[in-house]
Amino acid sequence: MDNLIDGRAIAEQIHTETAARVAALKARGCDPSLAFVRVGEDPASKVYVGMKERTSARLGIRSTTQVLPETTSQAELLRVIEQLNHDPACHGILVQAPLPAHIHAPTVFATVSPAKDVDGFHPVNMGRLLLGDPGGFAPCTPAGVHELLIRSGVVIARAEVVVLGRGNIVGKPMAAILLQKGRHADATVTLCHSRTRDIATHCRRADIIVAAMGVAEFLQADMVKPGAVVIDVGVNRVSDPAAKGGYRLVGDVAFTAVQPIAGKITPNPGGVGPMTIAMLLQNTVRAAELAVGIATR
Repeated sequence: MDNLIDGRAIAEQIHTETAARVAALKARGCDPSLAFVRVGEDPASKVYVGMKERTSARLGIRSTTQVLPETTSQAELLRVIEQLNHDPACHGILVQAPLPAHIHAPTVFATVSPAKDVDGFHPVNMGRLLLGDPGGFAPCTPAGVHELLIRSGVVIARAEVVVLGRGNIVGKPMAAILLQKGRHADATVTLCHSRTRDIATHCRRADIIVAAMGVAEFLQADMVKPGAVVIDVGVNRVSDPAAKGGYRLVGDVAFTAVQPIAGKITPNPGGVGPMTIAMLLQNTVRAAELAVGIATR
């Protein structure tokens, strides 16, 4: 079917735009730089940071990675972040989640300078997003979903949108982005979660569904209105004895069943994932532009 939203292709469009902005910054003597901080040896975190490092290098963004032991104290981690906050050569800071259980993640994210918070998790940037202030940085995954919708020609204004999941990383900021007054927004958003009554009824009236519940194949075919746009943010492990490692990754959408019904749908993988990195690097370049006084959107 030709209703797939190709996240990889759209991410490459954004990378091309970002690389041009990097070149313009370098012509002015500014070398955009992104600092990664990883605590511990979580296998998925190592993979994610590696992907971000490689894409940064491809676009001409200088990156550094500090790997701290699992036993690092919160105070020690905060000291590392403060050093980066005060380093004029560093434009963006990303503290890779998840963090060890003894570290309070909200405190860590709130310690990153809002001007270098290219992940968009600082309370100041979250507040700006909610208020419709374009001066902050939006969290990368919901910002990436927004770009997928825009660049796929999906009409957002006046649309009925259901966001499945109320998390701080995707659900809440996703709702905030789509309900703003202005271009590529003006949607009516319903935010559903684990305590919502009759989620299926909400979904069946939606023109756009963003699934970020963290529940494997939660969105089934009988929950989707014919022609609806379906965006799958989920990454879930399910047992599969035939797969390498004994498991496979699936999204929050029962893709095979839902694709024939949807007007447009993201594959998983190849949908939202590439966009998260694209928006991270776009945010980093924008942070560098702001640091040297270039007005940016």
